[in-house]
Parts: sequence; structure tokens; C-alpha cells
Amino acid sequence: MISVNEKGLAVIDEMLDWEEDIKVESMELDNGATIIDCGVNVDGGYDAGMYLSRLCLADLAEITYTKIDLEGLPVPAIQVVTDHPVIACMASQYAGWRISVGKYFGMGSGPARGLGLKPKELYEEIGYKDDCDAAVLVMESAELPNEEVVEYIAKHCNVDTENVYIAVAPTSSIAGSVQISARIVETGIHKLESIGYDINTINSGFGIAPIAPIVGDDTKCMGSTNDCIIYCGETYYTVEHGDAEALADFVKKAPSNTSADYGKPFYTTFKEADFDFFKVDAGMFAPAKITINDLTSKKSFTSGRIDPSILLTSFGIENV
Repeated sequence: MISVNEKGLAVIDEMLDWEEDIKVESMELDNGATIIDCGVNVDGGYDAGMYLSRLCLADLAEITYTKIDLEGLPVPAIQVVTDHPVIACMASQYAGWRISVGKYFGMGSGPARGLGLKPKELYEEIGYKDDCDAAVLVMESAELPNEEVVEYIAKHCNVDTENVYIAVAPTSSIAGSVQISARIVETGIHKLESIGYDINTINSGFGIAPIAPIVGDDTKCMGSTNDCIIYCGETYYTVEHGDAEALADFVKKAPSNTSADYGKPFYTTFKEADFDFFKVDAGMFAPAKITINDLTSKKSFTSGRIDPSILLTSFGIENV
């Protein structure tokens, strides 16, 4: 079985070899853990964002930069293609580990989740558990983790602290923005899983999403990065399902426009919900458009729509 942490460790080695070139900075904590700053106290950038995306997906996807036209305005975008969608996206990339230690908080994603089984129910569903003596984690946070945070992660992953590797970038950074848009395939899979679809039938995934500019603090950027997927993200999956009628119903329910909260920038929705995620319809976190090709029935279904006007509002780009 593929070890997502072994794959991630190879990416870490590349980052350490090229840290000056990709504008990141590594440091070793007193307990031996390696922290790689990709945007907290350094510039980071598109190179750092690409490495973060590779780490999140355990290097099990082909990731490339491209562009998308938003009503005639070209903006950077990212394209993700994988033949290991469940392991790459759900066993590794999904931001399913809320790490809160003392005053520190960050959203953990990437290979280390496959050791800590965060969340356990998901790993039981997909039948995956990693076995590796190193833990590789990507942290979305405005702060770098300290020794106490590392000890918490090492304990949950059952590894020594000197074998913990954490790459960190805040949402309000180019690297952070890139790695969020690179979640386009994963976001569609997660939405399908949430409405009852058997994600183990998914053979491959393709997705493309714009990359948000930096529009403010982490909360503001959380809005614009989510909007990239919600309003202009597109996904395409190949599956082996067989029941064309049932599959068509799943596709119809999957896109973001099925949510009652759809229709305005996410930051506006979040603010109206008093910045409480539990007051926001979870069904909104989905690609704008989803297409599925069933290799069993030989039928394909698509649903959803692209809405660049809302994304342009979210980005706040002024024509001068």
C-alpha cells in the first residue's frame, strides 16, 4: 500500500534542498522537529504554494499552473489531476485535523493525518492507515508551531519528535492561497461523500480553480479562497458506479449552487453568520461545477454553473 508520509518526506527533502530558491525557511526545534515556513515570516510565493500542494496530496497528483478568464480578466489558476483520488485527497489532503494546543491553533492536513487517523471514521470508510516512522504535516496557520505542538502531533502519530516535519503558511499568503485552490478535487469528493456517495468507486479526478489574490487578513482571505472553488471551481471524475439514475441524482445535488447560502461572497455570508461556521450551510463547500463519467454504465452527467461575477466582487479588483 502507498505510504503517504513516505511520499511526503521525499517532497520535504526537495524543499530543504531548494529552500532559498523557493523562498521558504526551515528551522529545527529543540526537540528535533523540522519546521518549514512558507509564508508566516518569509515571502513564500507560487513555488512554495506548489510544494505545499504536492505535500498535501502526498505527491500523488500532477499539479500545474494555468489561467482562467473571469469576464475577460485572466487570473492565475491551478490544475490538479490524480489517479489516486481517495488516498491523495481524503487520506492526505483533506484538512480534517483541528490542532489546538495552548494558545496555538492551526488546521492540519497532509500525510500525517494517515498516521493519526484524523478523523478515524473517514479512514475506516476508505480502508486506509499509513505505516511510517515519519510524520509530514501541512499547517494552515498565521503562527509557527512550537515544541509543545510538535509533541502533541508526534504523540497522535506515534512517531519521535525528530521525525516530525511541518510546513506552514497562513491563509493570507500566496502559498496559502495556492494550496487552498489545489483542494478543488478534494472538495468535490468531500461533498459527494457528505451526501452519501460511495467515494471508493472514484478512480480518477481532475479539477481546476482560480487562485485568489491577497485581499486582507486571514479571515478575509478565507472568504476569497473559498469563493475560488465555490463559484469558479470545476471538477471531473471517472467512477465505477453502475446505477446511472442514482449517479445522476448525486451529481445534481453535489455543486455549490444547491446550497441555500449560495449567491454572495463567502466572507459576506460568514459575517452575517457572526463568523460561526456552524451557522453556514456546509453544502456550500463544493465546486461550482461537477461532471462524472461512469465507466460501468458508460454514461456521463454534469451539474452546476460558473459565476465569475461573484468571484470578481470577492477579489475586489479595480479597473484603473
